[in-house]
Amino acid sequence: MAPDPHSLRSDPTDLAALRGPLDAEHLRDALVAATGPAAFYQRIDVVEETGSTNADLLAVAGEGDAPRALLAEFQTGGRGRHSRRFEGIPNAQVITSVLLTLPGVDLADLGWLPLLAGIATVDTVRSVTNVPAELKWPNDVLVDGRKVAGILVEIAATTPVPAVVVGIGLNVTLAEDELPVPNATSLLLAGATELDRTRLAQVLLTNLAERMRRWRDHGWDTAALADAYRERCSTVGQRVRAVLPGDTELHGVAVDVDEQGRIVIRPDSASEPVAIAAGDITHLRPVG
Repeated sequence: MAPDPHSLRSDPTDLAALRGPLDAEHLRDALVAATGPAAFYQRIDVVEETGSTNADLLAVAGEGDAPRALLAEFQTGGRGRHSRRFEGIPNAQVITSVLLTLPGVDLADLGWLPLLAGIATVDTVRSVTNVPAELKWPNDVLVDGRKVAGILVEIAATTPVPAVVVGIGLNVTLAEDELPVPNATSLLLAGATELDRTRLAQVLLTNLAERMRRWRDHGWDTAALADAYRERCSTVGQRVRAVLPGDTELHGVAVDVDEQGRIVIRPDSASEPVAIAAGDITHLRPVG
């Protein structure tokens, strides 16, 4: 059982005890040396500190060893959507990036990768920690409306074979006064029943691999992926305010996520719904 987060403020030794290092050998045994369906990753690396796990893998994207994962105990130059910076606390998060190649995928479908990573992250949090995480479109993982994980996907190459880096940052043992922004949270603060980062990392990377394998085996068809995403997305059905480039705003109800991964909004001012891609929106906020 996770300790009471309120007690951690008065007894920081409890918090330190939760922040042991990742077990790199275990992760390699489970994810690289595995055989059968579990065999997916060619390489797993764990580093003490880096600027950005995404940037590190982007730099070696043409050197082979894909799929491969890089995990860091701490990163100093992490980035989110729209290049927003974020930093963490050493040994308090699962910070990982995965380099993937996608032979045969339609380039237009690469926009599904952040949403796929969101599905894998939500499933990990729910299954390992019993915390009822859900997705806010396109790829924020929330608990009670507060962000517990973020995802950033960057394209490394489009030819001859598409290659991408999927970055995921999951807050595990951050205390209230360590959160980067007021609307963030951590698994500890959410009452998680499990806070072992090695276990979380293993399940997260396994879930991501399984989602990728399933998508590939279905010929990169997005229909099943869209269904899985809708089941986990709390944005659908909400009244929202979408801020578009140029500070244009769209108010309405989010009614769907289509098979291109776009949010579909029925505006207050029109009867016809509008589909908006993640790259064409600056902010999406619930209203009311």
